[in-house]
Formats: sequence, C-alpha cells, structure tokens
Amino acid sequence: MLGNLIPYVAPIILVLIILGAAIRILPEYERGVVFFLGRFQGVKGPGLIIVIPVIQQIIRVDLRVITLDVPSQDVISRDNVTVRVNAVLYFRVVDPEKAIIRVENFGAATSQLAQTTLRSVLGKHDLDEMLSERDKLNEDIQEILDAQTEEWGIKVANVEIKHVDLNESMIRAIARQAEAERERRAKVIHAEGELQASEKLVEAANVMSTNAAALQLRYLQTLADMSNNNSSTIVFPLPMDIMESFANRKSPASGGAGGKSGESGTS
Repeated sequence: MLGNLIPYVAPIILVLIILGAAIRILPEYERGVVFFLGRFQGVKGPGLIIVIPVIQQIIRVDLRVITLDVPSQDVISRDNVTVRVNAVLYFRVVDPEKAIIRVENFGAATSQLAQTTLRSVLGKHDLDEMLSERDKLNEDIQEILDAQTEEWGIKVANVEIKHVDLNESMIRAIARQAEAERERRAKVIHAEGELQASEKLVEAANVMSTNAAALQLRYLQTLADMSNNNSSTIVFPLPMDIMESFANRKSPASGGAGGKSGESGTS
C-alpha cells in the first residue's frame, strides 16, 4: 500500500511548497506592494494575502516611524564660523506605492537629502542663532524636507539638532564674550541703583527742608545709630534751635560788614 502512495508524495510536497511560497501574512504596520509580471498591481495588507510565485512579486514596506541619525556635518555659518552639527530625523512612509516606485531606496535618499538640507539651512544663520534658536531651525529644516520627500510618499515628522560642536578657540571666545556681557549688566544695574538712590535722597532732602520736625527726627535717629556702635566717640546733642540762632546771627553780621565797607568806600 505504501508503494501505491509514493507516486503522490512528490506532487503533494510540490503543492505544499507552492502554497508556502504563495501565502504571506503581513502585520498591521506593514503593507505589501505587489507587481504582476513587473507591472504595479496594487498595495495589499495587512493580514493574509496570496501571491503567485514567479508571476507576482511583493515588496514589504514598514509604515512605522523610522529614526534616522544624520551624520555630523561641517557647516560654515553666516559669520564665517566652522562648526560640526549632527541631527536626528523622524519620518514614516505614508504612500507605499510612491516609496517603492518613485525612488530606489527611500531611506538612503532621505538621509542624503537631510545632510544637504542641514548644511544649507544652517549656513544661512549666525552662530548665536544656531545656539539659541534651535527650535526655529528645526522647524525650517523639517518644512524643507517634508516638501521635498512628499513626492516619495514620505512624511517627515520631526527634525532635532543634537549637537553643535565648536573648536577650543571659539569656546574661549564665547566664554570671554559672556563674561563681558555679565560685567556690562552688573555695571548697568549698579548705575541704575545709584540713580534711584540719588533720586530718593533728593526727595528726602526736599521733605526735610520744608519740615523742621522731620530734620530734627533724622538728627535724633543719627545720634541713636552712633550710640549703638562700639565706638569711643562721645556725642553731645545740640538742639536744632541753637544752630538756627547761630545761622541767623551770622547773616546780619555779614550784611553789616558789607555796609561798613560800602561807607568807607564812599568817603
């Protein structure tokens, strides 16, 4: 009986091999671009699909976000400073047909385009803008890449500049510039403080000149402050009225002296 089954074994094995080659299972994040005798037939998946061996060909395309590390690029900024910049690029395939038919290798093409765009965009900005306005530069690079890769069925989700490497001389120059800026700010703040203090002193002097009681209180407060310090100085309080009387006596005396001199001159 086994001898009668032997002629059927080879066809059965051949059918199983053909079915194994024809049945394909694609996960949810993959699509299959199918070609029939070299001509595009359609995009299939996810799930179970049947592909006729030899006659049909299928190319799998991953639809998940792909992380692409852009190698370090030598960039000359607008103010003629040479820096090395690297970045990371996030993109995904939104149209499997275009990603397979319009470009030979969409991953390599996107990488090369990202490198040239990175040098082109950063070369239009100063070094200070590269260091302080990364968000804006990231958006500019992302917009340019997204517009150019749309023809390939690729969507650039995000671009992030990771490092901006400077040489030692430029790092020292930036440190000196930052120190000079801090010193300038300190001097400006000190000058503003002196100006505000002088304005307050003028206001206080005006108040004391119009109110004798305020001047007397300030005089007493000064005596109290001097007595609190550990000093060997002895202070004798002098009433303000006595000082005013001395000032009033001095004025007529000076006037009288002027009058006598005037009389001697006329005689």
